[in-house]
Amino acid sequence: MQKWYHIIPKNTGLSIYAWIIFCILPFYFIFRTSGTLEIFFGILMILLFFAAYRVSFISEGWTVYLSVGIEMLISIVMTVLLGYVYFALFLAFYIGSIQGKARFISLYVVHLVTTLAAVAVAFFTQEAIFQTQLPFIIISVIGVILLPLTIHSRNNREKLESELRIANQKLSQMVVMEERQRIARDLHDTLGQKLSLIGLKSDLAGKLVRVEPDFAKNELHDINQTARTALKEVREMVSDMKSVKLADEMVHIRQMLRAASIAFRLEGEPRLTHTPLLVENVVSMCLREAITNVVKHSEATICTVNINQSPDELVLKVSDNGKGMDYQENFQRKNGIKGMRERLEFVNGSLEIKPDNGTELIFRFPNAIQQSKQGERT
Repeated sequence: MQKWYHIIPKNTGLSIYAWIIFCILPFYFIFRTSGTLEIFFGILMILLFFAAYRVSFISEGWTVYLSVGIEMLISIVMTVLLGYVYFALFLAFYIGSIQGKARFISLYVVHLVTTLAAVAVAFFTQEAIFQTQLPFIIISVIGVILLPLTIHSRNNREKLESELRIANQKLSQMVVMEERQRIARDLHDTLGQKLSLIGLKSDLAGKLVRVEPDFAKNELHDINQTARTALKEVREMVSDMKSVKLADEMVHIRQMLRAASIAFRLEGEPRLTHTPLLVENVVSMCLREAITNVVKHSEATICTVNINQSPDELVLKVSDNGKGMDYQENFQRKNGIKGMRERLEFVNGSLEIKPDNGTELIFRFPNAIQQSKQGERT
């Protein structure tokens, strides 16, 4: 609703000068009367109308209805006694600015009925005046009918547009936050595992440099290759954050497990046929993190990856024959498990951990990205 000092309506199709004329015209109709008492009464009604009009803009609750009621009464009196119907246009503008469907409809109906009744009576009491300004009377009645509806619809549209802008701003902020979290996870998955591998091989090379120089040279060579691979992945991630195909990721996994002296077994086809690109990217990143955990924590000698595709979902199993892990501890404390869980939530996937006879991670990825019940993107 506009401020009290914006009592002259805007964006109604009429110039501000026309509304100023509407404010001045009452004095013309008043001074056309011959009696001093009528002139004094008319000026009092004008001042009282605009005072109540100002109060209606700055008040809330029952005072709004009281001020609008006074304005309607003054408009009826001015129409019937002095033939001045234009106050009804100011009321129509104000009613159109009212928020709340029930309040708007009730005041709109009351104002429309009272204005039509007052105009009908004034055609008999002020016939001469109404005959001279009949086109303006018709325009005023049409304004009383259409102006509140137009302004109310426009205000609702502006409110929805404002809410949409705010929602878009919040969505943009959420996208930025999600992108930051994704970059942090990707850095952890790419640099974290490579640096861990470099650390392990550096320790091993340090121990072998005097005992087995040839093996130490091989380890140093692997360190160099791992560092180059990490640099390449970081450049790719920063340049275009390119998606990772599962078949391409499988090549890196073989290299990682071979460097860690862990036998690798692949069951199923890594080239996915039913899985969307976004889901496949999440599959690759989750698999990379799972293999990183195997290398860093399992102390296993064999790692098996099983891929089971169907039109509805993709089931990925990563198992090893290592020492196993505590489900609750890793689910709550390990950064890698937490990252996998966040990615799975993004595509409506799930993770099951079986710590018996080593560790088995079972990932389930639906091939269709759906809308969650809470309205979140999944």
